[in-house]
Amino acid sequence: MMFQLSILTTFAAAYAGRAVAKSEPIAQSGSHRVYTRLLFADGTTIMGAYNDDLKENEAFFAFTESFLREGINVPKILAISEDRAYYLLQDLGDETLFGYLSRRRKEAGGTDTPADVLDLFREALRQLPRLQLAARHGLDFSRCYPCEEFGQQAMQWDLNYFKYYFLKLAYIPFDEQTLENDFQTLIRELLRARHDYFMYRDFQSRNIMIYEGELYFIDYQGGRKGALQYDLSSLLFQAKAQLTTVEREELLEFYLDELEKHEPVDRDEFRRQYYGYVLIRLLQVLGAYGYRGYFERKPHFLQSIPPAVENLRYLLDSGKIPPAMPALTAVLQEITSRTWTLPEPPAGVLTVEVGSFSFKKGLPVDDSGNGGGFIFDCRALPNPGREVRYRQSTGRDRDVIEYLEQYPVVDEFKQHVFRVLDMSVDNYLERGFTHLSAYFGCTGGQHRSVYFAQQAADHLRTKYPQVNVVLKHREQESM
Repeated sequence: MMFQLSILTTFAAAYAGRAVAKSEPIAQSGSHRVYTRLLFADGTTIMGAYNDDLKENEAFFAFTESFLREGINVPKILAISEDRAYYLLQDLGDETLFGYLSRRRKEAGGTDTPADVLDLFREALRQLPRLQLAARHGLDFSRCYPCEEFGQQAMQWDLNYFKYYFLKLAYIPFDEQTLENDFQTLIRELLRARHDYFMYRDFQSRNIMIYEGELYFIDYQGGRKGALQYDLSSLLFQAKAQLTTVEREELLEFYLDELEKHEPVDRDEFRRQYYGYVLIRLLQVLGAYGYRGYFERKPHFLQSIPPAVENLRYLLDSGKIPPAMPALTAVLQEITSRTWTLPEPPAGVLTVEVGSFSFKKGLPVDDSGNGGGFIFDCRALPNPGREVRYRQSTGRDRDVIEYLEQYPVVDEFKQHVFRVLDMSVDNYLERGFTHLSAYFGCTGGQHRSVYFAQQAADHLRTKYPQVNVVLKHREQESM
């Protein structure tokens, strides 16, 4: 199966009882799920999702039902398609806890976490025990995917991920057998902790939404049975969140205070086991950064390596790693002794020239010396130029925009174009290229081509603020 926007919009229209007026693709991060915001003429929105991993979908559906039953803030599922690949969700907006943290730090002009953001972290930790203790209230662990618990096998998977996708790809030397022995030592130590709670798996600030003044939790479909300490590690040691040691310690104690409201806690034992889970979480994310960065060649993930290494350095310097794992300790010392400055931003600024033109007056000329780029033919789409009422308007005018956006094929064409452009821009940024062009042609260069050029320029400016987008309407500018 492959994602088809027309299937999603038809499904959404059947659910809502009215046509989808517009769709906006949501940028993918580390997963292969496709999210699209769907907008209706009255201004209401819902979120459409597609995932061809049906077992993962079933885990998400089951967990969501359990959490909603417990009164936990997660997105409501509005509808599920018959093939279980498409589903509709409550739209929680775009504000994540991580985005808010980044913005407030920039406004404050420092590295410490502003007080109002720390309050939101406390609120997340106040709610975390409720998520973790959902296992006590009928949560069905048999729906977990890809495995039912974070036990020996799953821990081994994460450690192998670190070994093969980080150590090997980053050319960190190690002895296979002695490192494997230390992995087994670490696993045995981790399994001493009670692990029959719900483990969210990726409880970090990018997966916590701020919506109408409250926190909502997303992206928990990888949850499974596990220890309490793992989720706490995920949030407090998230690489790019860069909480200070003092902030982490204060938030750890806050979490333990909240947990004690639900069940008795041996705080000393919890802390002792906690740093082992911090370690395996850091190794897992380094494996993920290596896979996404070195293997899939996505610079964003490589840029997360330096702050993750700083977290490892903290564990080493503070004596949190048991001395019974000498081979693993030696590997970590090698990692932290290196200077991780990769990747530097590519030299030069990428300029994307976006424009409209008339096929009747010839193809656009490339003046950059780079041979040009994309030319998209819009002539197969509905043509407002055939109607007298639109003769004096262009694709920038509201009446033409509304005319075009009533046709699902226009939105489908647009989403395909956006994905092609995004793929090229991502690649050009990574390779340090400085020019790309994308021109849209129609019969007269007035309606369809102008509309699509404007839409593409707006999309690129929003998604890639580091890119210089130049917009040209050739026929309009020559009048």
